[in-house]
This record gives sequence, structure tokens and C-alpha cells, in this order.
Amino acid sequence: MFAPVVDSARDWGRIAAANALSDIYAMGAEPLTALQYLAWPRDELPFELASEVILGGMDVMADAGCTVVGGHSIDGPEPHYGFALTGLAPVGDVLTNSAGQPEDVLALTKPLGMGIIATAIKRDRCPPELEVEAIGWMSRLNRDAGTAASSVGASAVTDVTGFGLLGHLREMCEASGLGAEIEFDRVPVLDGVSELLAEGMWPGGSGRNLSAVSNHVVSKRAEEEIKVLADAQTSGGLLVALSPGDVDQYMELVEDAVVIGSLTSEKSLEVV
Repeated sequence: MFAPVVDSARDWGRIAAANALSDIYAMGAEPLTALQYLAWPRDELPFELASEVILGGMDVMADAGCTVVGGHSIDGPEPHYGFALTGLAPVGDVLTNSAGQPEDVLALTKPLGMGIIATAIKRDRCPPELEVEAIGWMSRLNRDAGTAASSVGASAVTDVTGFGLLGHLREMCEASGLGAEIEFDRVPVLDGVSELLAEGMWPGGSGRNLSAVSNHVVSKRAEEEIKVLADAQTSGGLLVALSPGDVDQYMELVEDAVVIGSLTSEKSLEVV
């Protein structure tokens, strides 16, 4: 569950649903059922807006083929919306973040910058065209990326959400007993994000992410660049570890995937 990240109630519902589904897709599973959860300040906001939020969530769940079987709502001081999901995966084929191998290639399937953009939206500082582009990415399902990861036998997968790219990569590395090297210039970042960051559009959650990983990152890159890698994402892409021989096939299946680095036997996060 999370508070609104965009102005449109229906888009917020769509983004919340896509974000929740990402955990299922990151494990190579198919979504089965969903429970909705809504907190709403009934004396502050009209219920018509709540209906729009729910319709947005239902739109995406229907697209995912996921049955919404119920939910729960409460009166809250600010609106929050989200889902609890169940999914199915073949026995023995569940993807995890803990089986990465040295020299695995890392691919990322969505660009970064969503936390910075959401902060700019809240402060009325985001260019309209960038907001529209970000909503499109955040509403997009990770279904194809997850299915492709299963079909090529990816070593490890995680979705990139609240802990940012570096935070989720660190989890993968620790679980796999490895380190990683990221090539910053290869990392996809939405156009305009660097300018917003320079204007001070830096969310608190992203700052906490940066503090949590700073002792593990080795880099000569500028702090502003590292900040982008720590930015808290909403409904971000999948980070997929692939054996070198499977990379081309994965790229053919997931046209938006970008190779951004590799896993290493050195237990550090190096950004070059």
C-alpha cells in the first residue's frame, strides 16, 4: 500500500496494481487472486474519487488475468491503496534473488527516476510530458519481463521498487554471496530526471536508501549520479541476472531491457 504518487486517482489505482503484481512476476509466477486494501479520509475526500482509484486497480488486475476476490477498507487520515497477491509457479521453477552466479549479466527492464518525478509532481514542478511518460512506465506490467526470465532460465530476479536499484541489487548480491559492477552510463534514466534532481526534487525515502547502501558502494561517480541509482521506485522494472549465453535471447523477448552491468565474485557494489 502507498499514498498517491500522481494526481489522477485512476492512474494511481493502476500504478498500485501494477506495483503489487511485480512481486509475482519477479518470481516467475502467474497471478491468481488479489485482495484490495483502501484507507480513505471520508470527511476530506469524496467517495467518487475512491471509486476511480478502485476502477484503476481493477483495470490492471483484469489485464493481468488476476481475480480480485475481496478486500478491506478503513477510515484513515490520508488515502492509501494497495493489494495482497497470490500466484502460482511450477514446482522447482520459482525464481528467487539468491541464485546469482559470478559473471552473470544484469538487465534492467524499466528506466529509473520515478521517485524523483513523483516528488516533483507533488510540488507542481514536473513537466506535464514527463509526468505522462512516468505514468505510462509505472502502469506497465512486468508480466513479459517475468515470463521471459522464466523461459530463459534466469539465475536471479528481483523487482526494483522502494529500495531503489542499489538497494534491491544489494539484496540480490547478499543473498547470492556476490558483488556487482554497474556501468552508470548504461543505466536507463528518464529524460528530465537529472534536471529535477538538481532542483531539489529528492524524496525522503530515496535519501534513506542512499544512507543504507553508501558504505557498500565503491565509485568515483558524482553523488548526484549515485542518488539516481538509490531513488525509490514505484512499480519499477525487473532486475534480471542472466548467464552470458542467455542475454541475447532475453533481449529479443523484452525489447525495453537494457544491460547495465554484471555480478562479480568481489563482495562490493562498484559503480563505474
